[in-house]
Amino acid sequence: MLFSADGSGEGELTDAEKARRERMREQASGVVSYSARPDGSEAVFALGGALHRVDVTTGETAEVASDGNVFDPTFEPKGDRIAYVSGSTLRITGDGGDRLVPGMADDDSLVSWGSAEFVAAEEMGRGRGYWWSPAGQRMAVCRVDTAAVPQWWISSPEDPGKAPRDIRYPAAGTTNADVQLWIVDVDDGPERQIDWQHGGTYEYLADVRWGGRLLLTVQPRDQRTLVVLEVDPDTGGTTEVLRHEDEYWVELQPNTPLDTGADADFGMVMVVDVPGGSRALEVDGTIIAPAGANVRQLLGVDDGALYATLTTDATDSVIARISADGTTEYLTNAGDYASGAFTGGTLVVVTAAADADTTHEIRWADGTVTAIESFAAAPGFPCTPEFHVLGDRELNAAVCLPANHDGSPLPVLLDPYGGPHAQRVLRARNPYSTSQWFAEQGFAVVVIDGRGTPGRGPDFEREIWGDFATKVLDDQIDALHALAATRPEFDLDRVGIRGWSFGGYLAALAVMRRPDAVHAAVAGAPVTDWSLYDTHYTERYIGHPGQHPENYERSSLLTDAPNLARPLMLIHGLADDNVVAAHTLVLSQALLESGRPHEVLPLSGVTHMTPQEQVAENLLHLQRDFLLNHLGG
Repeated sequence: MLFSADGSGEGELTDAEKARRERMREQASGVVSYSARPDGSEAVFALGGALHRVDVTTGETAEVASDGNVFDPTFEPKGDRIAYVSGSTLRITGDGGDRLVPGMADDDSLVSWGSAEFVAAEEMGRGRGYWWSPAGQRMAVCRVDTAAVPQWWISSPEDPGKAPRDIRYPAAGTTNADVQLWIVDVDDGPERQIDWQHGGTYEYLADVRWGGRLLLTVQPRDQRTLVVLEVDPDTGGTTEVLRHEDEYWVELQPNTPLDTGADADFGMVMVVDVPGGSRALEVDGTIIAPAGANVRQLLGVDDGALYATLTTDATDSVIARISADGTTEYLTNAGDYASGAFTGGTLVVVTAAADADTTHEIRWADGTVTAIESFAAAPGFPCTPEFHVLGDRELNAAVCLPANHDGSPLPVLLDPYGGPHAQRVLRARNPYSTSQWFAEQGFAVVVIDGRGTPGRGPDFEREIWGDFATKVLDDQIDALHALAATRPEFDLDRVGIRGWSFGGYLAALAVMRRPDAVHAAVAGAPVTDWSLYDTHYTERYIGHPGQHPENYERSSLLTDAPNLARPLMLIHGLADDNVVAAHTLVLSQALLESGRPHEVLPLSGVTHMTPQEQVAENLLHLQRDFLLNHLGG
């Protein structure tokens, strides 16, 4: 192997690769993504701007000729050529040399070919901007023009001689990037443009899949409709093959639509929200709803059955095999948290448990099983969370206490995310490592999933529409009090809260609106003014600011600034291009103008993630000291 697991030899990452890892929340180093041949014999990957090819059987690795600045390389489906993005261009290598795909470059610096725009990568789960045809001679390629998107600047105050970096950020209510989709011959260049927008009806190109058919998933700006279009590559014409609508929003689901083509039992497979509160599989318009479960993710299809992860009690995840008639066979144990990937009859299973180490295995098509060794370091302290279901809303919560605690009173630390698309209360050990570390510092740590978080079905998620603040905060406080009624060691006169991103927003919200219940907060990278966050995420949950300004007013932290009467530490990476540092700065300004004391910790060179080991470790120490100083312990 050319590169070690710790990333040595990685070199300086390209800007495109840094952005990709940021969008994917990828904190590892070394080889973190790759493209394999359909038969699995070879793979290609980008590292340090160079293109590498590896023989999977022998492990032999070689660098492939490229233009440099390599991003998102993929193999031609039935050939030896490799496509990749370099800067704002799309290139081909492996057919006698390295070359530009004709027409896949533009003199305008605000136009790129073959890459996903910001909201597609950050919010839609679409990190790619080009797709090979099954035969390999053609591609569907995105042309992204950001000229009309607001220009923002990310500066480096720690280096006053360094010029600010400009980004095009589509804040709520502003203009999104113009995304075109072209059919391209890899030798001759663009053939025709596809009118997927239908004259402006659709604004978001959420997914592109080119298998037996070329299928596009598109949505209008309000996201209350999802349409699947079939494209005729020879004419560029589109035909609607599926439509779903919802009065709030239609959720995008990974790995769907799945077009099984010639499979005898399945045609078009989707994960859909069903009236009454379940998330189910839909096969050619017919709902297959596994009894007593919600579908988390569709994994694949083979042998007349679908493979998916399901949840049976909101905190677990079970891999299941589902027949065309809805018959469901669980392949992992209920009560654990299993995830996986499925292709070609082979299932990779990762199984986590609250009281055991995570296991990894490959279940081959012939029935044999191969265990995969893990090199992850174990925490240096026991971590076995307690699980609870609390109150009339049956909110899920987990509790971490110091090892061998003697039952004496402890300050309480709420440790939530609390918002859409992130579930914290899971039947797994590793997600609680940081919470348990805080417990070992002398806290009773409580993690609560309230309304808006996934795992409980679409109705539970949609309860927060129009208001990010009220129900989200109420659930944290109500669940805490319900739990404390049975836990004499919880000292409700000493309650703190910490969180990052949406959790940071929730932490600052708690000390501003509920100082009676929460007495100190650490808010990391918080969204403070939702008009400064992106279109796709924000407008899905609280609408367009031009149509629903009241939703932005009730969800903003800025109007609460005069009410702060508790200790608040704000932490923000100055290089953050997702939740930009302006969020913390405008809140700090509002607090200062209101005469409200608070602390601000700026992190030079840090983005929305904190992958730097020393930064991450010292941040934990600073948060601990701040909370213990104000809560005692």
